[in-house]
Amino acid sequence: MPAGKGGVPYAPNGSKTSMADQGLNLHHAGGARLRSGSRRDRGFGRVRRYRKSIVMASLICGDLAAAFVAISGIQLLIRMIGLPWQAPQRIGGLLVVLAFFVVGLYSGSGPGPYERFRQRTIGLAAFIVIWIIATLPERDVIDFIIVQAAMAACLLLVGHYIEAATRALLIHLDLWSAPTVLVGAADRCRELAQLLARKPELGLKPVGWIGTTEDDSSKGSPFPLPIIGTTADLERIRPCAEVEVAIFMTASELAAVARDCRVFTPPCGFMLLEDIHNIQGPLVRTHALETMIGVEIRRDLCSCQSRMSKRMFDILLAVPMGLLALPVVGLAALLIKLIDPGPAFYVQKRIGHQGRTLELLKLRTMYTNSDRLLEEHLNRDPLARAEWQRFFKLRNDPRILPIVGNFLRRSSVDELPQLWNVISGDMSLVGPRPLPAYHAEQFDTEFQALRTSVMPGLTGLWQVSSRSDGDLEVLRKEDFFYIRNWSPWLDFYILLQTLPAVLRAKGAR
Repeated sequence: MPAGKGGVPYAPNGSKTSMADQGLNLHHAGGARLRSGSRRDRGFGRVRRYRKSIVMASLICGDLAAAFVAISGIQLLIRMIGLPWQAPQRIGGLLVVLAFFVVGLYSGSGPGPYERFRQRTIGLAAFIVIWIIATLPERDVIDFIIVQAAMAACLLLVGHYIEAATRALLIHLDLWSAPTVLVGAADRCRELAQLLARKPELGLKPVGWIGTTEDDSSKGSPFPLPIIGTTADLERIRPCAEVEVAIFMTASELAAVARDCRVFTPPCGFMLLEDIHNIQGPLVRTHALETMIGVEIRRDLCSCQSRMSKRMFDILLAVPMGLLALPVVGLAALLIKLIDPGPAFYVQKRIGHQGRTLELLKLRTMYTNSDRLLEEHLNRDPLARAEWQRFFKLRNDPRILPIVGNFLRRSSVDELPQLWNVISGDMSLVGPRPLPAYHAEQFDTEFQALRTSVMPGLTGLWQVSSRSDGDLEVLRKEDFFYIRNWSPWLDFYILLQTLPAVLRAKGAR
């Protein structure tokens, strides 16, 4: 393989490969092997041979630690308040790990964080139910069930956050994601490669591409991955032993892989990709129909029953959260009035459910003459105007109140009054954020209608992933995914992710 400056190998189409790509045995038949560019890379290459085992061991150790912390904490709390205690103290951690193993949390490659959270909840629920049935006492049954429910909630929360920390560490060490080869047309593979590179938490790291015979690597932009060959060359391509997953863009490309094909050596897994852009995807089931596979897709995610359960969930959480937030909101309101006389709260009109006007409550974090300050600033600074037109937010906003303004915004304390919007039924705890009219008008009418078909939320998928660092296209993708894939699991996952997102204050402005 030819080399560029500094001896960095190039893919056959002239695109430079990354150092991570070079450590894999991906090459044309008869071509030179991609070699590591440094001693550090070669050392990590040896570690990556045991990547899956390292990931599994790390997750198991994290869950054992989470079980120990959760069970010990609940045990101490229950004894302090005098309730009966019966919990799996000695074998509890092992049983929890066994339950998670059964539901597939320790595969060593994926799934993504949201799906992992759903599997974790299912495994933990099964463990608690079995434990209650096996140890149910003859007396104090209600107290016993309350204790077990508290232990399950603690296990879920502690385990979720420990897994998130473990995943972040493994991503940093480049061990979380399974080396993945993409098979199919250049355009779709390029788009998928960019998605997987942008979201390493999905657990799939693209390291090579097998194109179709129709693809011409000399045309268009350089492909971002090393080119292994084409689907017509499968019999002549040497085995890629380090590859753990092969993703096929269409069924025809998957069918081109003969049963005795040695390109993807066991236990390499196959994945058939299908764009379900306009189809709701949670709990998709497959059915074998002789030589065909049928995919069952639910169409009732926004049924009356689902809306009622979501509303009950909102009330049960928003009321106690609102009571706890009252002292914080009161103190913030006092500080605002001391810095800039005027109302501490303000009502912003935004587009709500079914396109109705929503009066959004917020703590004031800007000067009372903020509109005039903004217009003057944008007229003076063309770069600020370009930033405003892209994000509808500014990193250095002259409207923000000194001292208290940035703190309230970065900590999201200014959003706490919207708990009243949730209680009154104008909003939900989780959903697409309601947008001002000038912001919503940047989207096409079809997407605007889709956004307003569901209840707007106090927090959402965009807030816990990108927040203000994501432009309009990122917001569109995140909201589209949430609306088309809504489930109670997804709502609960987003709520849990809101806390670390607020603490990091990433993208908040």
